[in-house]
Amino acid sequence: MTALAGWENFYVIVGSSAGALIGLQFVVLSLIAARPVVGDLASAGHAFSTPAIVHFSSVLLLAALLCAPWNGIATAAILWGVLGLFGVVYEIIVARRMRLQTLYQPVFEDWLFHVLLPFAGYAVLAVSAYASRAYVREALFGVGSAALLLLFVGIHNAWDGVTYHVFTRRHGQQETEQSINQC
Repeated sequence: MTALAGWENFYVIVGSSAGALIGLQFVVLSLIAARPVVGDLASAGHAFSTPAIVHFSSVLLLAALLCAPWNGIATAAILWGVLGLFGVVYEIIVARRMRLQTLYQPVFEDWLFHVLLPFAGYAVLAVSAYASRAYVREALFGVGSAALLLLFVGIHNAWDGVTYHVFTRRHGQQETEQSINQC
């Protein structure tokens, strides 16, 4: 029995949730895509919408990796460590995209949920991979925590994006239409 043996149910639940949320995110983005494009929407989408899909996909990949029938933990640790390193680099790219887009001025909550928390989750993955050599049990809890953090951050960010498009952009669009009609 490997150290991963007790984690199957956890990763089946987390991986299934991530997979379902990926599908739901595509449906929502398809519905929003039918709305008129204003401003720098593409850049804002790369900064705010795409990361949610990346986080859900990372969680799904982690679940698949950790449910695979490995003989030991070394190969799985290398793979989740690589995912963690790629995630850290990706979060640097997200931070840059957030600064460069002009459609929306990010507030602290945006920086927290779109950059800082995901960065922490991916960093925990990378550190847990290294720690797994000596502290297998603790490393696996680190990976599980990172997976949950990325899943919850993705949920928050997806919800935040939907509410922005439905309430904020819609309200602004209605005001613009009223101004045009008054002229």
